[in-house]
Amino acid sequence: MSLELPRMGHEVAVCPDGLTAVAALEKNTYDCVLVDLDMPGLNGIEVIAKAKELSPDTEAIVLTGKSSLETAVGALRHGAFDYLTKPCKLIEIESLLKRVADKRELTNKFRALQRRLDCLQGPSQLIGESPGMQRVHELIAKVAPTESTVLIRGETGAGKELVARAVHDRSLRAKMPFVPINCGALPENLIESELFGHRKGAFTGAEEHRVGLFEVANGGTLFLDEIGELPKQMQSKLLRVLESGEIRRIGENEPFKVDVRIVCATHRQLEQMVDDGDFREDLMYRINTFEILLPPLRERSGDLVPLARHLLKRFRPHLRPEDQAFTPDVEEQLSRHDWPGNVRELANVIEHAAILCDDGPIQPEHLPQRLGRPRSSGSVETLTLRRGQTLRDLEMVAIHEALQRHNGNKPAAAKELGVSLKTLYNKLNAEASLQQTA
Repeated sequence: MSLELPRMGHEVAVCPDGLTAVAALEKNTYDCVLVDLDMPGLNGIEVIAKAKELSPDTEAIVLTGKSSLETAVGALRHGAFDYLTKPCKLIEIESLLKRVADKRELTNKFRALQRRLDCLQGPSQLIGESPGMQRVHELIAKVAPTESTVLIRGETGAGKELVARAVHDRSLRAKMPFVPINCGALPENLIESELFGHRKGAFTGAEEHRVGLFEVANGGTLFLDEIGELPKQMQSKLLRVLESGEIRRIGENEPFKVDVRIVCATHRQLEQMVDDGDFREDLMYRINTFEILLPPLRERSGDLVPLARHLLKRFRPHLRPEDQAFTPDVEEQLSRHDWPGNVRELANVIEHAAILCDDGPIQPEHLPQRLGRPRSSGSVETLTLRRGQTLRDLEMVAIHEALQRHNGNKPAAAKELGVSLKTLYNKLNAEASLQQTA
């Protein structure tokens, strides 16, 4: 087995007895353990029990010279995947290992589907025929069949995850898992475990073995949403994985290969973050092999009504193409709004209206009141560069206006301006230094 199974694509570790096998299981995780029933120190059943305790996903195949039904049933009752009587043929072992691999693949697909259901928001398909969206569709069609890493840029709520799903669904990996994760939604101390997994007891609170999302997505696509929020330490580890194709679970010594396509998304200006020292330059170039810019909803006026109608079908599945979904007044009111929250805001508005109205078309009174109000004076206005002003002057005007709108709250102003808090402080300190010099 140690000679032949590697030729079939398997990685094999050989242990002379049960105690050595348990020591190996305490250091690393294996997809399958092949054990003899009669061994010195620990017998096969005891090794299986320990393997299941350390790594519940590890399967066990029993090899025994006792071909009685009682022996086979006893092994299966203790959690064995199957058994073979000695002497056994190599083709029989390979057949069982193929079944173990198939089961692991189905398990990972099931976990990925569960995660998709938990994370599913907004429409289930990419809607839009405006010039900006036509360009997005063209880029997706070009890059999807390749193995290139993709970076999707766009404002919050614009539908970047839908673009990532479209890339996956049109790729050669479409039948394999699509696994999304929001890098900004996880506590910093849990991100590594979430991505790479951990062994039971690897750290305080690790009460059971955890499969990481890289492993769940093996063979498919891992979508790293809001990658600009990834801590600097994790950026280094992610870069190493992208370059080597290997991951290592927390608490294990040996890395192992994964076959995962990476699609990333961000609303942040990564170039500015690189200049500020908040994002690794080498990682930015590594993930930005192919870029897709998703336009905000306010620049897709032609897509607004079709998209709203599509969202309404989530609450009215029997809505027919000939049915009137919105009155003309509602369509006009939707078109007047500038949608700072993009598609996510539109989805909330349609859900609100669907709750209030009956089966007829949506009327203006069904819409949230804020849609009928004019934009507040605190909204961002277009800044014009006047004679004698520099870009630095215009930038500082925008910063001070943002601070005024947020009553001096610097984190809120930085978020509105699309820069990091560190960048905002640097620019304010630079302005103060110039004034002192003057």
